[in-house]
Amino acid sequence: MSGYNFGGLKVLICDDSRHIRSLLRTFLMSFGVQMIHEAPNADAGYNDFVEWRPDLIITDWNMAPTTGFEFVARIRKSEDSADPFVPIIMVTGYTELYRVKAARDAGVSVFLAKPLSAQSLYKRLIAIVDDARPFVRIERYFGPDRRSPKRTDIYPGDERRLAGVA
Repeated sequence: MSGYNFGGLKVLICDDSRHIRSLLRTFLMSFGVQMIHEAPNADAGYNDFVEWRPDLIITDWNMAPTTGFEFVARIRKSEDSADPFVPIIMVTGYTELYRVKAARDAGVSVFLAKPLSAQSLYKRLIAIVDDARPFVRIERYFGPDRRSPKRTDIYPGDERRLAGVA
């Protein structure tokens, strides 16, 4: 797992589980990340976000009283948000398609399902670095472009949209 220098990256981990925060910290440190803040809930996480201005946020979905979903929406849409463009990794054991779509629609950059591994987290970090998506602001959404990046290596045929075929 080399090729990237994450030494200058500032990461905020927001999770109500001390065990998960410790695990994520260990993984991040093994990647070379040195500046890590931890928050035990979304409200403390938002305060850390505003004051510390991390380069990346890793948050859990299921926290009380404020969920990770609400935390992400606040980061993306609040007028006092320190950086609504900050990349966010949503970590959760809930992997149902409707939850993945809800996280995406809230403005999550990438989704990471539990159980966690160093390799799965590293892949998400690389996805954020290599596949940075432009941000989109429309009436009910602000966040990374939800459409998959156009890949020209998959479909060798004609572009239907260019030909006017539905």
